Amino acid sequence: MLVLGFSGGPELVHENLYDFPIGRLHDSAAVLVEDGEVIFAIEEERLNRIKHTNKFPGESLRLSLKSRGIQLEEVDLIAYYISNKSFETSAKLLFLDNAPVPTIDPIIFFQDVFSRGLNSEIDPDKLCFVTHHYAHAMSALALSGYESSLVTTFDGQGEATSGMVFEGEGTILKQIADIPESKSLGHFYDNIIAFLGYTVFDEYKVMGLAPYGNPERYRNVFKTLYTLLPNGEYVIHQDKIISLFDLGIPRRKGEPFTQIHKDIAASLQETLENIVFHVIQYYRQETKQKNLCMAGGVAHNCTLNGKILRSGMFENVFVQPAAHDGGCALGAALYAYYNANPMAKKPSKLEHIYWGTDIGGSPSILNQLMQWQDYITFDKLMNVSEQTAKLLANGYVVGWVQGRSEFGPRALGNRSILADPRPDENKGRINKMIKKREGYRPFAPSVLEEDVDDFFEVPPNQKQLPFMIFVVNVRKEKRNLLGAVTHVDGTARVQTVSRKTNEKYWDLIHWFKKLTGVPVLLNTSLNNNVEPIVDSVEDAVVCFLTTGLDYLVVGEYLIKKKEVSWQNHLSLKLSFPPHISLHQVKKVCTDSKFDNFFSIKNSYDTKFQVGVSGEVFRVLTLATNSEKTVGSLLQENGETEEGKAQGIVEELIELWSQRLILLQP
Repeated sequence: MLVLGFSGGPELVHENLYDFPIGRLHDSAAVLVEDGEVIFAIEEERLNRIKHTNKFPGESLRLSLKSRGIQLEEVDLIAYYISNKSFETSAKLLFLDNAPVPTIDPIIFFQDVFSRGLNSEIDPDKLCFVTHHYAHAMSALALSGYESSLVTTFDGQGEATSGMVFEGEGTILKQIADIPESKSLGHFYDNIIAFLGYTVFDEYKVMGLAPYGNPERYRNVFKTLYTLLPNGEYVIHQDKIISLFDLGIPRRKGEPFTQIHKDIAASLQETLENIVFHVIQYYRQETKQKNLCMAGGVAHNCTLNGKILRSGMFENVFVQPAAHDGGCALGAALYAYYNANPMAKKPSKLEHIYWGTDIGGSPSILNQLMQWQDYITFDKLMNVSEQTAKLLANGYVVGWVQGRSEFGPRALGNRSILADPRPDENKGRINKMIKKREGYRPFAPSVLEEDVDDFFEVPPNQKQLPFMIFVVNVRKEKRNLLGAVTHVDGTARVQTVSRKTNEKYWDLIHWFKKLTGVPVLLNTSLNNNVEPIVDSVEDAVVCFLTTGLDYLVVGEYLIKKKEVSWQNHLSLKLSFPPHISLHQVKKVCTDSKFDNFFSIKNSYDTKFQVGVSGEVFRVLTLATNSEKTVGSLLQENGETEEGKAQGIVEELIELWSQRLILLQP
């Protein structure tokens, strides 16, 4: 049986029909499951290049079908991650808000969306709706490898519920608790991080900031924000969060962090841990379950996960690596499959999530690299792992692109930036020059599975940690050695690498071990701060050209940058991502006179706006309906003076690095 699961919203990438905030229906994805086994899975952000996109996952669905060589009508079931009743309620509210909803009937609604987005008709009998937290829960339970388990889901909210607790037997979920939105740990966390200059999707940054603070300083203040009750219950006092103003003026985005901010982060992290431990300890005692499965956005708090793992409360802990709403596409597909086939065999424990697009073989890669030959040089290596390991051992930072892309928010060795984990200065260099992000942010280590005990403290019965989802202690005697991947509190978000599941990445680390004696690499996702993780060869090349990466390795090819001037960019074709639009308005200036203002906006964030110069705006306007080169557009606009042309090109290159325009050979 073929089941297609999907998550996300109903708008196409260029549309803004319903004015959804980016935090609603986020993390669109599609997953194809055949007889309970995942065939293909990808998040739409990897394809439309919008971080946490809430647009309809049209490209993800197309690639899912293509991976199996089938048409939509050949799929047996199509599963969505929200219940029929909940979606109908949302459609009614949109209708009352005068939004252009085609119907309030969920099935007819999605028939319309699939018709517009995929040019395909769907059989209404094949469309099924899965309750949000059941999708989360099934994504963890079905792939845990456990016969029975306690299952918890915590997130912001899904269908007016912020979490659920289940007992899982095989692939059967028995709900035993519902956590209402008023107790949302996700919303609580987001409301607090606003005092630190952060917002939704920045939660992981605060997790990384917390170890720089002291939770004791504001422990009593944070205890006024919640109350732990008997039977695993608790109350969050949302109305008291405003009292944090008494600690000082909240930080604005871009401002420096004070010790107050760091201590707030530490107190918040401790509070989250206290509440979650309170809940799971109670249900551990009630159910006598020895295994724990976790999903939902809060389960991406790797520090929390690590403390649960090390607590010994459970014999085994499995956290779904795509614990966020993208993983609900997977959970919805699995839930629909096992609901239709209750006696079907449960799959074995999840070993990897390399389920996305494949970069192809050497001929395909070479053909794509040839298109960029005016900007890069490339050589096919005889032993790509050995020669890349030598570069890393010599201090270079390398982009590494191999095989199929990972499903979920982590780069696990197929779409990664890699570096030597030893020099502490590598952390600052990569944060500043390549990732272009805050300097305090830690990087994760990838370690050979067989060597993990020598460098990290891991439970004796759970040494395989392949998904970078648990924070563990670095052994004290290894912390100075692993300066670039050891966080300020002596921990690391570790990934163990198995020869069985990723032989090429294992081989690379093995060669690095031969050269240095250290079976560990610094691993972070291949992207800059404004884009999702790269997916295609072109994505990787563009990231390479617009960041401070030293080298890029794609398949067997080692790629270097050529020295180029601004004139070299004149031959590139200029176009736009489909979610980008140009805007010109007249505004009153300080002298009470009207003046023109030019900007770029997008289809998913009404607050987003980037100003551009009038000269660049005119060039961009000429490019809206064509694929002309930068040089021809400058000529058409009459920009022949070299100094002026150079300024325009340099501004275009900056817009390219922000992924607001496309420049292609």
